[in-house]
Amino acid sequence: MRLLSSAGFTLAAILSTPAIAQDRSTSNGGDDLHTGDPIIVTAPYVRSLDILGNVSVLEGDELARDIRGQIGDTLTRQAGVSATSFTPGASRPVLRGFSGERVRVLTDGIGSIDVSNTSADHAVTIDPLTVERIEILRGPAVLLFGSQAIGGAVNLFDRRIPRKVPTDHIHIDAIGGYGTAANDRNGGASLDVALTPNIVAHVDGSWRKTGDVRSGGFVYAPGLRAELLDLAAEETEEGNDGEAAELTEQAGSRGKVANTASETWTAAGGLSLINDGGQLGISVSYYDSNYGVPSRPGTEHHHEEGEEEGEEGEEEGEAPVTIGLKQWRADLRGEVELGDGFFDKLRIRAGFADYEHTEFEGDEVGTVFTNQGIEGRLELAQNDRGGWRGASGIQYSHRDFNAIGAEAFVPRNLTDQFALFTLQEWTLGSLGIEAAARYEKTDVRAPTLGISRNFNSFSGALGANYEIGESAKIGLSVARAVRAPSAEELFSNGPHIATQSFEVGNVDLKREASRGAEASFRVKTDAFSLSLTGYSNWFDNFIYSEETGEEEDDLPVFQYFQRDARVWGFEAEASARLAQIGGFNIVGDVVADMTRAKIKGGDNVPRIPAMRVLGGLEAQGERIDARAEVEWTDDQTRIAPFETATKGFTLVNASISWRPLPDTKNLTLSLAANNIFDVEARRHASFTKDFVPLVGRDIRITARASF
Repeated sequence: MRLLSSAGFTLAAILSTPAIAQDRSTSNGGDDLHTGDPIIVTAPYVRSLDILGNVSVLEGDELARDIRGQIGDTLTRQAGVSATSFTPGASRPVLRGFSGERVRVLTDGIGSIDVSNTSADHAVTIDPLTVERIEILRGPAVLLFGSQAIGGAVNLFDRRIPRKVPTDHIHIDAIGGYGTAANDRNGGASLDVALTPNIVAHVDGSWRKTGDVRSGGFVYAPGLRAELLDLAAEETEEGNDGEAAELTEQAGSRGKVANTASETWTAAGGLSLINDGGQLGISVSYYDSNYGVPSRPGTEHHHEEGEEEGEEGEEEGEAPVTIGLKQWRADLRGEVELGDGFFDKLRIRAGFADYEHTEFEGDEVGTVFTNQGIEGRLELAQNDRGGWRGASGIQYSHRDFNAIGAEAFVPRNLTDQFALFTLQEWTLGSLGIEAAARYEKTDVRAPTLGISRNFNSFSGALGANYEIGESAKIGLSVARAVRAPSAEELFSNGPHIATQSFEVGNVDLKREASRGAEASFRVKTDAFSLSLTGYSNWFDNFIYSEETGEEEDDLPVFQYFQRDARVWGFEAEASARLAQIGGFNIVGDVVADMTRAKIKGGDNVPRIPAMRVLGGLEAQGERIDARAEVEWTDDQTRIAPFETATKGFTLVNASISWRPLPDTKNLTLSLAANNIFDVEARRHASFTKDFVPLVGRDIRITARASF
């Protein structure tokens, strides 16, 4: 509880990561359903991220259509985004091929304060059902969210700390749905009440329950099926016909993926004081989830208890692994208007979380993971001074992580991080210039090992863009970002049952440094928009985990290495109004992305997504929208040692949305058919891709209301 005793000091300091700006009114044309006014969800001092980065926004009916149980699977239709898809209960975003310690998942600029970055089987403690808007941030500017955002950041926004006073005194948001592929039943609702003209109370909750997910095609990948059939042949030669038949049947498995069911519920309440001088609010929330972790067939890990089963001394095989997870969280947000002087606003933001999850082996407790963390920021935003604006601030975070049990693969560790940052922008006619800088001090300690590592790092970025006429813009930016190794990368040394691997860290790891360049071209008119971005990063001391080919405790050994590397690729998005038929606008759109990643010396970086192209055709009407789309993903044969190739796939999806109430869009009913042709599909970024395929044909109905 030492963390709690230091909370007073931390909140008094209120140190910060910056909030990169994105105004809803400029990005997506949406309005706050409370007031009809544009929502400004992050600091307004930079009106766009066209110079040092770019933003994708998911909200409204589009978010409702794409919502899944975990944030990673919710975002996979967006440019440059894949997912870890370890299991339906645990899926984290993969941005430009980066995941884990290189992608930050944030709630209103503050980290999720869970352990989803520790291992791919750990869930993100944010239920998409409670989220009203998601921003995907990429490019050099996101380094200001922390050194763990080299690959990008996903920033999620909810109403738990209200920003506005409802004009009708009460505001209700609700969403509910059903999906056939996993018997997915889900619902969420929130209520905002104006207690006085300046005080707003908020409550929300959500619930989702699924059965085992149903796949398209075979459950197991071709290479794994071949291994099972080879094992069956060996059993036949030894006269074990029963075991051989069981393995043969397993190799031919189709349909349900065993041990993928899940149940999640959340509850939260908040209170805000809002007036002309600013606002101050708090919230408390709870997240509870239980989900299965599928096992790789044919490589079961036997846990020796010194006992033998039966007369022949047979060892009992591995029991199904499930994870029970819970998190308590408290948040604070404040803003003070400073007038017309040099500074415009003072913002504070802080969060504290107490997290625990237990990995069960059948009914037995395997390993318990706990994490107490606090993160805070304070920032000063500047008023616009003749085209010059910006913000500067400080940030502090503390993490106390522990794993208790026979398979605690990482010892108790504490991480403290302090940072200073600034982001400045100048507008000189058609030319825009941005500069960003961040200093970060990181201390990582493992008390039981008597090891402490300290890192000082400086990151910076510089970019410019130029407007060509009224509708086109070109941009170029360069950046240097430095990241300290995490406790897991430094101190891991033990078996991890959920990932079925023996993980080995390296206490001698150095700082990871990246030099990056990014070029962009954007066009936006009333009838057409185009965005093209190319990027390249050169890494010194790139940290990665790779299978070594060795075994420890009957598990494959995955070890952290450090070498120079290069990551490069592109993202493209285009949309055009093609025709008007009756009362419908016919719009076509396409998204494409590709990432390549190589270790110096020739090896590929593991688990890099394959090239992907997604094209759609949509009829947009006043009351009805209809859409059909095709997503093609290439084969991934650029693989690391001991990694398996992944066959490409093509998914066909369709949806229709209906707004039944005249003169209002407050109620939307949607019907969607995903993976219509029930194809077998696997994401190469997934650690479990060979035995946890993507969902097969899934018919989903969703109702979304806002009053």
